[in-house]
Amino acid sequence: MAMVRIYRPAKNAMQSGRGNATRWLLEFDPADAQEPSALMGWAGSHDTNRQLKLWFATKDEAIAFAQGKNLAYRVEEPHERKVTPKSYADNFAYKRAQT
Repeated sequence: MAMVRIYRPAKNAMQSGRGNATRWLLEFDPADAQEPSALMGWAGSHDTNRQLKLWFATKDEAIAFAQGKNLAYRVEEPHERKVTPKSYADNFAYKRAQT
C-alpha cells in the first residue's frame, strides 16, 4: 500500500504575501530508489507516483481523498508564526531602547 504525506507547504521565499499558503498538498512517498542513467547520468526511478502533487483547499478534503483511495497517510500540521502587532510610531517612541 502506498504511503502519502499531507501537509501545508511554507510560502516561497520569493513571495511577499501569504495568499497561496492556505492550500494543502498530498504527495506520495518514494517507493523506489533513484538510479543514475547509464547513458546520460540523470537520476531516474520507475516510481511514477513521485511526480504527482495533488492540491486541496482543506485538510479534510485531502484526508477524504486518501481514505477513498485506501492510501496510508500521515498529516503534518503547519507551524503557525506569531505576529506581534506593531505600529510605525513605535520606532520613534521615547521609551525605545537605544543601541
